[in-house]
Amino acid sequence: MTADRPIRVLVADDEQLLREALTRLVGAASDLEIAGTAVDGADAVSAARRFAPDVVLMDIRMPRMDGIEATRRIVSAGRLPRVLILTTYDLDSYVYAAISAGASGFLLKDAPGERLRDGIRVVASGHAVLAPEATARMLETFHPAMPTAEDRRLQAALRYLSPREREVCELVGQGLSNDDIAGRLRISRYTVKAHVSSILAKLEVPDRVHVVLALGRGTYPGHLLRQRH
Repeated sequence: MTADRPIRVLVADDEQLLREALTRLVGAASDLEIAGTAVDGADAVSAARRFAPDVVLMDIRMPRMDGIEATRRIVSAGRLPRVLILTTYDLDSYVYAAISAGASGFLLKDAPGERLRDGIRVVASGHAVLAPEATARMLETFHPAMPTAEDRRLQAALRYLSPREREVCELVGQGLSNDDIAGRLRISRYTVKAHVSSILAKLEVPDRVHVVLALGRGTYPGHLLRQRH
């Protein structure tokens, strides 16, 4: 993808009305274009190879092959396209698996049109997108009963965050964007970006989606991030 051409988007959803609505919504932006559509997961995998989109808008519950397996196959095939999961407000129980399979984030199906278009742009640029309304439910849903070795590693890593990084990490865990965090903490978005980069390095995770996943694995009791020593 280059700056002189639109971001190519593949829409994968088994509901025809929703698929058509998403197609119109995406196509209305001058910097986005529809590369193709898919009616199920298997069709999405095939269409991703055929149309070479930059981003796939992926439903999860589809016939023949669900969005999780489709995401896994698309992501494992190469660097592009990136996958953006669309889910319901109640947070589809498969979202964690889809993110673990390589999706670059998730948004709610009833998100405002401009938020969805912005999400596509963010994902296409190599960053991650989270639905703030659903992030808390995600943390609750995937809180494990017993910590794993990875949980313990992440818990130890959290202690190396600076006080400001802990504040930023907590807000990332709530699904806030860099701009939102900058406004909340009254610092510049560039400072937020630097803190997020440092957090990712210290936790050894690839992006902010995986920060949320790490926090949801039980490594994020609130008192840990609020400790100052």
